Amino acid sequence: MTATVFITGASQGSGRATAKLFAEKGYNVVLIARQSDRLQATAAELAGSNGQSLAIPTDVTDATQVQTAIAKAWETFSNIDVLVNNAGICLTGTTENTSLEDWHRLMDVNFWGYVHTIDALLPHFLERGTGSIINVGSFGGKMPLPNMTAYCASKYAVTGLTETLHLELEAKGIHVGAVHPGVINSSFMERAVFRSTDENNASEAQERMNAILRSPWVSQPEDIAQAVWQAYQQKRSEVIVGAAFWLTEAYRLFPPLVRGFLGQAR
Repeated sequence: MTATVFITGASQGSGRATAKLFAEKGYNVVLIARQSDRLQATAAELAGSNGQSLAIPTDVTDATQVQTAIAKAWETFSNIDVLVNNAGICLTGTTENTSLEDWHRLMDVNFWGYVHTIDALLPHFLERGTGSIINVGSFGGKMPLPNMTAYCASKYAVTGLTETLHLELEAKGIHVGAVHPGVINSSFMERAVFRSTDENNASEAQERMNAILRSPWVSQPEDIAQAVWQAYQQKRSEVIVGAAFWLTEAYRLFPPLVRGFLGQAR
């Protein structure tokens, strides 16, 4: 039976690249995202691969929609072997400029979106005694980033979720791993929000991010796709992508020094 992967945030960026990689490897691919037109375009790109693709427009913040998508995928392919949680949004801004609505939106997508898919699929994995869950986090879930408290809180939550699930489920035959990218040169800016009381400050923050995205050390979507494949195939508990590895290692070894540097970079 052909193996099946279920990927959220699959219509663009690293999710789309991951879908293409798994399709090239011969997997059936279930594509999940909110934007139906982009989702269908991605599915069309996979049409020539060995496996089949199924695009299901879904908002991962809605547990009922996720349950429906899982049911449709199961009905079509009779099995799901790999879950890749990739859907996410970003917000830059000081805490005082971050509204409660912003906090809830970040946690709904970046954390609860992951919980919803895991809750829906885990009973199947447990029944079969096998399965793989790969959560795409961020280096912002391994170290603090300037003016990104809400974003980092959501990604630290993903790190805690992933590491504890790994501990809980490994003996039950279910692999759980994390992929932590740094900045990704993709459609990131479409989903990024910049909060400030001063319009000029928000514009400056946006331009700084654009400059970072043009730098040579920024990861490409294909880098994240390869890291997801590596985490899955090698049953890695964690893969940190590109230059983010050195940044997170520096923070792990010298936290006061790195915090001081980050404080100056605000």
